[in-house]
Amino acid sequence: MRKYEPIRRHDDAEEEKEENKLRVRQLCIGVEDDVEMAVHARSTTGIPDAGGAFSKIEEEGPKQKQHQLQQHHHPKQRLVSLDVFRGITVAVVFPSPNVFSPLFNYDVPQLRQGASPAFNMLTWLYLMILVDDAGGLLPALNHSPWNGLTVADLVMPFFLFIVGISLALTYKKVSCRADATRKAILRALKLLILGLFLQGGFFHGLNNLTYGVDIDHIRWMGILQRIAIAYLLAALCEIWLKGDDNVNSGSSLLCKYRFQWALALMLTTVYLCLLYGLYVPDWEYQIPTESSSTQKLFSVKCGIRGDTGPGCNAVGMIDRKILGIQHLYRRATYARTQECSINSPDHGPLPSDAPLWCQAPFDPEGLLSSVMAIVTCLVGLHYGHIIVHCKDHRGRILRWMVTTSCLLVLGLALDFCGMHFNKVLYTFSYMCFTAGVAGGLLAGIYLMVDVWGYKRPTVVMEWMGMNALMIYILAACNVLPVILQGFYWKQPQNNMVIFSVLSPV
Repeated sequence: MRKYEPIRRHDDAEEEKEENKLRVRQLCIGVEDDVEMAVHARSTTGIPDAGGAFSKIEEEGPKQKQHQLQQHHHPKQRLVSLDVFRGITVAVVFPSPNVFSPLFNYDVPQLRQGASPAFNMLTWLYLMILVDDAGGLLPALNHSPWNGLTVADLVMPFFLFIVGISLALTYKKVSCRADATRKAILRALKLLILGLFLQGGFFHGLNNLTYGVDIDHIRWMGILQRIAIAYLLAALCEIWLKGDDNVNSGSSLLCKYRFQWALALMLTTVYLCLLYGLYVPDWEYQIPTESSSTQKLFSVKCGIRGDTGPGCNAVGMIDRKILGIQHLYRRATYARTQECSINSPDHGPLPSDAPLWCQAPFDPEGLLSSVMAIVTCLVGLHYGHIIVHCKDHRGRILRWMVTTSCLLVLGLALDFCGMHFNKVLYTFSYMCFTAGVAGGLLAGIYLMVDVWGYKRPTVVMEWMGMNALMIYILAACNVLPVILQGFYWKQPQNNMVIFSVLSPV
């Protein structure tokens, strides 16, 4: 009997272990986790391992014990190339000056004349993150004033593109559509509220230590708000608008998601019809004068249809009518055009013959332009579907590059024919070209990181991609600089940020 008891206990432990394994497998089948926008994806997808087998990517089991068992039997992996891609996109945000409010009025070359090259380099890099006029030093890192494309103009479509990929991986298998829909709506609302708090005017800028926003002048739209809208619609598409067809070829892949492509076509058609078909009447706006508390009235003459210029386009008209001109972004991008600034493409004094619309508010994340932003997210879904349904590296990269080539050619052709790249209007040509660039960059990173295994050079970008939402909030939304400026010596102007830039090296 004494010899039998240990054996029996061992057998019971083995049976219990096998039952735990079975529970984990059942849990894995129904696992369903959402994505906290593009900047922090927690995905469930499949990538081929070195032998070509289909390995599952699982992340964050609900219990530690189950997670350990799951990790032992199903190795935990991430699609590292997606994290690296996201990290690169966040890195581009830092030197993108229009993301930040003005911080200093210093001229960078005059900060420390005669200082060491090391100090000048560190100061320059620091200001690339914090100051508003870095675009004057490197115009490619500033948004285009109107038509055209710069590196900074790629950030928004890249984020939306990554949102689409992440959603395709997250909703690869949906056990309960109603529950998945509820979670998607809640997460979109959280992101929307966060955007209103960070970008709605609650913080009064880096040179002002007060806070609070008048609801009558709150900015309703913004970067996070746009991502929330695109995230929600793309998530609903992935949950409800996909067929039950088996995917064994490129045509069957398109057939399975035909309703999503139909929605993308419908949204594009609606956008083009409104942009070029709506009649834009004359409109007025007021700005405060420096000498008194009275408002100065400006009347902009339009009476035109199909115009894509700064003053009389349908995108701005829809925002003024629906949102209200007092709720729009007050530092319009077109204020840096040659018509509105003598220092174009940077901010500067108005020319003597400046148009009347130069000082008018205009939201770069408006309602109509967000329609095409949703289409970018749907294009990202397609690239994610290729990851889900294509098991080998070569097939994935080949299908990505075919789609990428079509988007790039179409975007360039439209720009050549007169539908110019325009980030503020989010033109169809801009959507096609930027989505194509994003697809090509994804394919290149995937080839280098996930296929060839060169992960060490991209460790920093991978970390930034995995923590991108936190980094974006702290840096790009001015939270960290505002906190640092709260610590000062005797006067608010003598704050920690100023000291860190002007201290000797």
